[in-house]
Order: sequence, then C-alpha cells, then structure tokens
Amino acid sequence: MKQYIFLLLLFCTVHVSYAQELPWDNYHVLWTAPSTSSAESMPVGGGDIGLNVWVEKGDLFFYLGKSGAFDENNTLLKLGRVRITLAPNPFEGTEFRQELQLDKGQVVIEGQSGGVKAKVLIWVDVHRPNVHVQVEANKKIAMEASYESWRYKDLYPQKKENNANSWKWAPPHRVVTYRDSIRPVNNTIVFYHKNRDTTAFDVVVRQQKLDTVKDSLFNPLHGRISGGVMQGDALTFVEQREGSYADSEFRSWVLKSRQPRTTHHVQVTLVAEQTDDLADWEQRINESAHAKQSLNARKKQTEAWWRAFWKRSYIAILPQHQDQEAWRIGRNYQLFRYMLACNAYGEYPTKFNGGLFTYDPSGVDSTFTFTPDFRNWGGGTHTAQNQRLVYWPMLKSGDFDMMSAQFKFYQRLQRNAEWRSKVYWGHGGASFTEQLENFGLPNPAEYNWKRPTDYDPGLEYNAWLEYQWDTVLEFCMMMLETGSYGGKEVQTYIPFITSCLRFFDEHYQYRARQLGSKVLDQQGHLIFYPGSSAETYKMAYNASTTVAALQEVTKRMLSLAEVQQDTALRTYLGGFQQRIPPLPTRVIDGKKVLAPAEVWGRINNTEAPQLYPVFPWGIYGVGKPDLQVAQDTYWLDPDLLKFRSHVGWKQDNIFAARLGLTDEAKRLVLLKLGDAPRRFPTFWGPGFDWVPDHNWGGSGMIGLQEMLLQTADDKLYLFPAWPQEWDVDFKLHAPRQTTVQGKLRGGKLVDLLVVPSERRDDVVNLLDK
Repeated sequence: MKQYIFLLLLFCTVHVSYAQELPWDNYHVLWTAPSTSSAESMPVGGGDIGLNVWVEKGDLFFYLGKSGAFDENNTLLKLGRVRITLAPNPFEGTEFRQELQLDKGQVVIEGQSGGVKAKVLIWVDVHRPNVHVQVEANKKIAMEASYESWRYKDLYPQKKENNANSWKWAPPHRVVTYRDSIRPVNNTIVFYHKNRDTTAFDVVVRQQKLDTVKDSLFNPLHGRISGGVMQGDALTFVEQREGSYADSEFRSWVLKSRQPRTTHHVQVTLVAEQTDDLADWEQRINESAHAKQSLNARKKQTEAWWRAFWKRSYIAILPQHQDQEAWRIGRNYQLFRYMLACNAYGEYPTKFNGGLFTYDPSGVDSTFTFTPDFRNWGGGTHTAQNQRLVYWPMLKSGDFDMMSAQFKFYQRLQRNAEWRSKVYWGHGGASFTEQLENFGLPNPAEYNWKRPTDYDPGLEYNAWLEYQWDTVLEFCMMMLETGSYGGKEVQTYIPFITSCLRFFDEHYQYRARQLGSKVLDQQGHLIFYPGSSAETYKMAYNASTTVAALQEVTKRMLSLAEVQQDTALRTYLGGFQQRIPPLPTRVIDGKKVLAPAEVWGRINNTEAPQLYPVFPWGIYGVGKPDLQVAQDTYWLDPDLLKFRSHVGWKQDNIFAARLGLTDEAKRLVLLKLGDAPRRFPTFWGPGFDWVPDHNWGGSGMIGLQEMLLQTADDKLYLFPAWPQEWDVDFKLHAPRQTTVQGKLRGGKLVDLLVVPSERRDDVVNLLDK
C-alpha cells in the first residue's frame, strides 16, 4: 500500500509539472502611452469577430471586423467603428496603461487623471457574437458610446480603391458601395448592410458564360445581411453627429448614460448571414444579444476557452531572457497564433491579407486615402497560394477546430467547380483556379474582360494565373492530415478530394486529345501540358507542383480504410496513381537537383516551386531519402538564389528548416518573425499583400515548427534545424494523434513528455547526434 501511495504521488507530481502553464503575462503586449491613429491599434477578438482597439486623444476606439460580411461588390466590410468617451476623462492624464492579455483573450485599458481612475475591459465572447466593453471607475463618471459609420451614404470607390472588391483594376461599370441602414431603436443602435438583388456573382456568371447553369450555382452574396446592434446598461439615444476620421467622413449615433455611474457596460452584437427576410436576421440578432446566462458566466466561459487553447501547444524561446531577439521570435509566434484564433469559428476562413484586423489604409500607404473597408487583393477573393500558409501551421499547433472554415469554403464550391468542367470541357472533376471568388469562379479582373473571341472560356487570360489549378490539392492534404494529427473524421472530405483528383485526370486527357491522337506518353503517363509551376514557371510541361501534389494526395487517399473498402474508388485511384509522371529533375554543376518542371516557357514570378516537394509535400526532408538532392537544389538553383527572401509569402525559412539547414533556418526565422515595423509586433507587411500580412505570419509559424519537430516514417525528429544555444519550452502535435512536449536547456532535452506514451520510442533527438 505504501508503495502504491508513493507511485500515485509521483504520478501526480509529474502530471502537475507538465500541466503547468507558461507564464503568459510575459507574452502580454503592454503600452504605457496612447496611440496616434488606428495604425497603432491592438487586436482583440474571439469566435469570428476581430477588433482593432486603440486610445487616441482621450477617446477609446475600436473597429468591428466580422467573418462573412461581404457586400454586393464582394468587399469584406468593416461593420463600423465604436468610440467610447468618459467624463471626467481618465485618459487625458499622464498615467496610462493598455495591455493585451493573451491568456484571457482581452484588452485592459487603465488611466488616471484629475483624481478619476478608470479601468476598461474589452473582450469578445467566443461562443456568442457579442463584443463587451466593461468600465469601472473609482468615482461616478458619464459615458458616451457612439456608433460611427462612413457608409451612412452611397460611396463611389475609384481606381486602386477597387482592389478591396472583386473588380480590382477593371470594373465593368461604375462601382457603388451602397449605404447601410442605421437607426436608433428603443435606445439601441441597429445597423446593417443588406445586399441588393444584383451582385458581383451575377456579373461574373455572365462574363464567364455560365448563364445556362446559373440557377444551379452556389451564390454566397444573395440576400446577405451584415450588421448588428449596439446597446448598453442605462444608456439612452441622444443625437446624431457628423465628423471625419483619417480619410473618411462619418456620421455617428450617440448613446449616453442616463446619469454618472462607477460602472458601465456596452455590448455590440454582430451577425452576417444569408436570408431572404430581414425579420429573420433581426430575430437572430435579438437572440444573440440577449443571453440567458449572466455576463460573468459568459466571461468565465470565454476565459476557459482561451486557457484550453493555450494548453494545446506553444513555443517559448529563451523563456528566461526577454531581452534577447530570439525570445521575441517565440513571443511573436504566440501573438500571431492568437490573431488566428480570433476567427476560430468563422463562417469563412481567415483572410491572408489582413484577417479581421485591417485598419485605415493610409496608415499602411499614405497615398491610399480610402475608407477603412479597404484591403489590397480583395475581400471575398481567395488567393490559394497565400491562403494555404495561414492554415498549414494549425496542424502542428493542434488547432484542428479552426481549420474547418477553410475546408467548408472549398466544399461549398465543389458543385460550382464541377459545373465549370462540365460546361467548358464536357468532363468531370472540380476545376479550381488559383485566384477565385467566394462563389468558386475566377476573379473577373484576372479572368480578363479583354479576351480574344475564340479563347477557351474556361481559362483565365492572365500571364500569372493561366493553367494554375493545383493549389487546391494542398487543402485536400490538410483535410486528410486532420485525421492523422487530430483524429478527425475525414470521410466527409473523400468526395471532394476525389473530384479534385479526377479533374487532373480527365482534363489532361482532354487536352491531349486536342493536341494529338494519344492521351498518355510512351511510359503510360499523363502529360500535364500546358501547366504552371506555381505562378512562376509558365507554359510548363509536368510542373513539379502538380506532379508532387497528385502523387502525395493520391497515395494518402489510397491509404484510407474507407477508400480500400470502396472497390470502385480504390480501383480508379490505383489506376490514376500509375498515370502520374515522376518528379522532374535536372543537373546543375554536375549535381542532380529538383526542377520546377520538365520544360517551361517563361518565368513570371519569384516563387520556389522546385522545392515544393520539400514543403508542403514532404517527399524530401530530414530522415527521408535523397536529402542531398534537395539541399543541392536549395544552394545551387540560380533562380532560387535570386528569389530568396523572408518577405511576405516567401517560404525559404520553411525549406531551410525541412532540409536541416540550421544556420540558414535561424537567419531567416529571425527576419521572418522579428518585430514588425509597427506598434503591434505582428502587424507585418504589407509585403506583397497587406497589413497585417497573415501569410507572412503563417509561413513564419510553419518554419519555426519545422525547426523543432519533423516526422518521417513514423519517426519524430526533434531539433532537426534548431540552434543548440536557444533554450526552448515547446508542445507540438504530430501524426498518429501525438503530442510532443519538452524543454531544451543548455543543448540538452529535459522533461520530455510524449502522448501516447508508446510513441516515445519513435523520438529521435538530433541534438544528441
């Protein structure tokens, strides 16, 4: 019995030691002076709502960002701006404190002036679409809460401003951003944008000659209503005002406290959904705004969600040395992961070009004197090469629940993509282009209005995007990986993935019949021509991105028990696998290296597709055959040397990590995840896109994860590209529903915990070599 008690106590001690959380207050962002503009804002959010919060000239502001708030032009609208004014004003003195508290998902602002001391808590309910502002003061103070909108009238975006919508540089008509409906109702402010009957969807369908199947196409813009209601305890509507902020005129609707109080509470409820009846939307708003539980109970539920989120995974570098550059790399990893979690449960995925946290565009580029709705590269437009980098890191961070929005985005579009194949070419499979709208058709500007009359209507007439179909396969692989990493059910994805694979099989047989009498080459392989290796190597023959993607997705599909049990599907995929050609290679300086394609016509961008067999496809890497071939590609390919960078969506940091190039990975991650040149450390960009640049942050996360943990043949390789001098606390996820947790101190691994425990035998510590 004594021995049993001793073992029990020992188990509890070990369990508690591993259950200890990181000292999250070390990673909070603290400002001790107010901001000068929205460009110095701080992100806070939850569920599918993101706020930019800042204090300027004594007033507290925040922008309202909401997943799925698309207007007729497919702009992702901000749903307004809120201004909180306190009197007497505690933020007009010299004592000020604004802190983002990661562990609770909230911003706390404190100020003191003239004997008045106040604390403001801003948080978003993860489980209900509500924003909360709670004010506590040591004396009774009055409060005004103003809802501000620049869309109180019709607006007419011009030239570059249309980069925020689907029209970009080629609007087919005069573009109008129609005014919102905003009105006081029983001492609340109700505001919404209801899409008119004709939207970008209708124009694009007509442009791309799909009118005959229009009624069968998924249309996410029809009947969409985006807006909300603002209300507060003991607040009453007093008046409308007008003014200007940054580059936009606005009108405000002002709620004011009936009398001074020591506590105030403001709630903003946001809903974006499709409905043919405004009354349905109003009912949804009313249900969301009036919860049965107390505010305190809802706050505790949200805090519990954030605590559970942070326990999933973390990377804390040099945890005892906050003055070190490497420590900031770990801090920024946590901050950016937090930003991604603010849209954990959105109807639509987190956008690569700003997510929910864009702000006044002149704060990014002084010549962009546009409204706060602006972001470069569109709101409802999906650029797959960029978007994938936002979602790949969620596997190793264990954020599988956050990936479903991205997967559902594609699943909703499957039938539209299949209609493209059927109408244009008469074959099956889902045809997804690289840059597509949220209804699955190519962006109209990229598709091009000025097309040769005899040009294939299924193709984009575009030097960058022509024949680029294969990026969707990365999302197919992510779907499959959620089964391996997180034990998620993948059966629901099998029809989608099969349709994506079938497109390549049937389309390139169709293309071969157009060009000659044989559909396969003399080795019995498909001929992927014309193709595209990313956006860079154009008019490509057997592009490496296409070949690697088809090889790996097909192999993974054939490994599924569900596929093995389906005789027809197993037979089809087995035959297709035999028709996929080998990866192209070439020789440079007498050494075999990976090639971007067998042949190509021109170079059009600065990507590195010859290394996509390294990432994302994992054919080459630490613990895998022919690593030297991939390493030689990294160091010898003249295009790669010329294109190498850490900016934006560049992946060199990931390649270096996957290839075990420790010094190079360290150099690049310090650049990639170093502090942004803005007040908030992870508001990177604009890079090639916008601020905050989410594919910059996502590629940084992936690279750091790969420096710590890689897998090959069920082996768990620790520290494959990790600087020995960087102490680190980490917890990451791996295939076979595995978590690996531990600490590195002085180059030695300590406190290793692998779950399930039998996977510990699969760990290979490369710092011990």
